[in-house]
Amino acid sequence: MVTTQILLSLLTVTLMSSSIFLLLPTTHLDLSNANSLKNCGFDRIYQFGDSISDTGNFIRESEAGAASSFAKLPYGQTFFNKATGRCSNGRLMIDYFAMAADLPFLNPYLNTNGDFRHGANFAVAGSTALSVEVLVNKSIPTMSTNSSLSVQIDWMSTHFNSIFHKRDYVEKLKNSLFMVGEIGGNDYNYALIEGGKTTEEAKSIVPEVVRAIMDVVRRVIHYGAVRVVVPGNFPVGCFPIYLTVFQTNDSAAYDEHYCLKQFNELVMYYNDHLQQAIEELKHEYPNAVIVYGDYYNAFQWLLRFAPHLGFDPSSFLKPCCGTGGDYNFSLTKCCGDPEVEVCPNPNQRISWDGVHLTQEAYKILAEWLIHDILPELQCFDKRKETEKKYHLFVIFAVVIHAEGKAVVIETIWERRNFYMPIGFTGGLPRSPDLLAGHLTESPLEAGT
Repeated sequence: MVTTQILLSLLTVTLMSSSIFLLLPTTHLDLSNANSLKNCGFDRIYQFGDSISDTGNFIRESEAGAASSFAKLPYGQTFFNKATGRCSNGRLMIDYFAMAADLPFLNPYLNTNGDFRHGANFAVAGSTALSVEVLVNKSIPTMSTNSSLSVQIDWMSTHFNSIFHKRDYVEKLKNSLFMVGEIGGNDYNYALIEGGKTTEEAKSIVPEVVRAIMDVVRRVIHYGAVRVVVPGNFPVGCFPIYLTVFQTNDSAAYDEHYCLKQFNELVMYYNDHLQQAIEELKHEYPNAVIVYGDYYNAFQWLLRFAPHLGFDPSSFLKPCCGTGGDYNFSLTKCCGDPEVEVCPNPNQRISWDGVHLTQEAYKILAEWLIHDILPELQCFDKRKETEKKYHLFVIFAVVIHAEGKAVVIETIWERRNFYMPIGFTGGLPRSPDLLAGHLTESPLEAGT
């Protein structure tokens, strides 16, 4: 029998005429593996954004931040065993990005004792893409912070002026990764939840939000940025805060995941405009690599395969830390309040507090995103690009059968992901039921 060895990033699969047997790993993906961001040789990461990425600026910015729930347990309990200002029970996606790049966690810019040799985090929980003044003029109330995206980019300018000579900017920043967002989500949150705007009214600010983000991308490129990731927004119609505030008896308002369609459609509208602006900016700066971070589809993928990823099927849309109502969420009793309990197994929940996600969810999303953007960052080890091997990331699968030349999944058990083969122009779909026909033949020589 002719046996073909297909080497995977984590697993070795033996392909025989009738079946493929997967060696089942017992641990999750190691983000420091060779197919990760280490290939890019980043020596610094700079992050802009809101609570999705804030590693401690909000709790240092003001007395209100220092007194907020984010400054105390149970925030941070799972990994840090203390509150760090991260709006989760542990690490965020930016922490996993840093790990994948073999860099330390980013210090918040407002940490006066922080080590900024490997980058800085300018993100602030509650921040917006548009300035507070612009939003107020549109009758959109703001909360928590005045540190909008324009403030964060000014922080960056001050920071660079304090550690670099201007003549050295290009040289110092050429191996840096800039993450401009996620930002803009709060502009819509405040408009819809606090301001009572309709989704159509919220759509009216999309061009301005996108323009504000693109202006910051231009500024970082002018400073010397070569690689910039600009994430879109999550499908907020799947988040407990939206499901609670806008709960309705109209079944037609919900999709197959029981998410509110109109809010996800708003996000898709925004994300489409953001991607279009990114494409236009690529023509404006042909020497820069500007990549869209697809938070929307990453989350939809996670939600679709949540049972196989270890999440509790009965609690996909309920936070671990919350209380009340159909979605275990209340605007008046939030995570961190004395009477609000924390679930016993946060790693089995997607939502942490109804607004933000758990460490486990962020970890899986970071894995998805890193594999998704890595080819577009154009920093592969060129030797690896020419290797005729499929590099796949597969977790907890069982037996797969090969019928002819197509690989067909018979059964899926526990966790599994499928990612694009390195060095090939097309990507494998992340949905396992669509895999058949994509691995049409092994690129390795028979018997190797």
